[in-house]
Amino acid sequence: MKQYRLKKCAALLLAGLLVFTLEACAAESNTETKADAVSVANSQAQSSGQNESSASASPSDTEARSTSASADTAANTDSGTLTNTAAVSSDGAIDASELFSKRDLKQNADLTEASAYTVSDGKDIPISAEGVYVLSGTASNVTVTVEAGDEDKVQLVLDGLSVTNDERPVIYVKNADKVFITTAEDSENSLSVTGSFTADGSTNTDAVIFSRDDLVFNGLGTLQISSTDNGISGKDDIKITGGALHISAVDHGIEANDSIAIAGGVITVQSAKEDGLHAENEDDDKEGWIYICGGTLDIDVADDGIHAVSIIQIDGGALDITAAEGIEATWVQINGGTITIAASDDGINAGRKSNSYTVAIEIHGGSLTINMGQGDTDGIDSNGNLTITGGTISVNAQSPFDYDGTLTHTGGTILVNGSETSELTNQFGGMGPGGPGFPGGGRRP
Repeated sequence: MKQYRLKKCAALLLAGLLVFTLEACAAESNTETKADAVSVANSQAQSSGQNESSASASPSDTEARSTSASADTAANTDSGTLTNTAAVSSDGAIDASELFSKRDLKQNADLTEASAYTVSDGKDIPISAEGVYVLSGTASNVTVTVEAGDEDKVQLVLDGLSVTNDERPVIYVKNADKVFITTAEDSENSLSVTGSFTADGSTNTDAVIFSRDDLVFNGLGTLQISSTDNGISGKDDIKITGGALHISAVDHGIEANDSIAIAGGVITVQSAKEDGLHAENEDDDKEGWIYICGGTLDIDVADDGIHAVSIIQIDGGALDITAAEGIEATWVQINGGTITIAASDDGINAGRKSNSYTVAIEIHGGSLTINMGQGDTDGIDSNGNLTITGGTISVNAQSPFDYDGTLTHTGGTILVNGSETSELTNQFGGMGPGGPGFPGGGRRP
């Protein structure tokens, strides 16, 4: 497995938010222990954004849950650079202790040796080497193609860029180690594809921003994306640590093969047919995970708000989800954050999508409000185990809880249809697939 491893907000609100705080997870270098994370906040804020820390995160093999992410914010006035550290535990469903590098969390680019391009109708921009590239102007039918070396890190700074294409991605990453897409401070950028996407040989390039390698979205500006298919598609990992990202898509808003990790930013996703965030790897079911520890997310979609094949872990952030199903994965773990879900099917659902993990929903902290539609709908539905040890959970539904495996309830405040209760009534019960005694049940790997 690879070793690296949230209501709509106007641009003015984003500017105020980013000036004073960036909700983000710990960014640690190879020589920093996890115990040192908070104490190094100020030194990290002063560090150069061009130097990357080694980062790794993968689903943990331990059963110990992650503690809630608590942040000490450090804002640096140097060139608008903002950073923050959070006490993110490594023993949750996902080890996020080294997930975000310093450069991931740096919200502006070093333009000392940057190259500048002004887009022009029909003229593609090829980028073949590591570096910082500033893109601006208004044009149609332009593709910025990154085809660099395997170890090359490329940073695209969008500074007043507006591109509308008929059938091709606006940004197409064919090869690189990592590509940063950074919105310049106070800039407004717009990328859209209005027609049917055309494949690049055997590659179905079906998103406005399409990448075969790692993507990082950050910055101090705004990026609008409009698509007749997917908004952003990454065949590797996607990280978001800052900026305002507004996506309107017919299919998935943001999709990734391996993972989606969000530490900050203001993110709005609308989809006419599919999911807001979608992570799925058809070749490796340990991949396809989603981690959220910060940011403000407003998701309004036709299918799932947040969907992962393996794990969804939420340690922080503010999420407002309107969807058929709010959150869905094999293993859902909530340790913090403020989450509001309005759903017409299940609010939170855990089902057998990966054979590598036991089907489970765990709630250890945070504030969770679930408002369900009428009919055969469940607020919290686990086809396996249900564990609640903390947090505040308010469920307004005909069927608030449904679990097929074992219930563990040792803490937390629970309200059902406005009344506080200490008992969790199982709507249907049973020992269905994913519960103990069934294939894939029992102890987590």
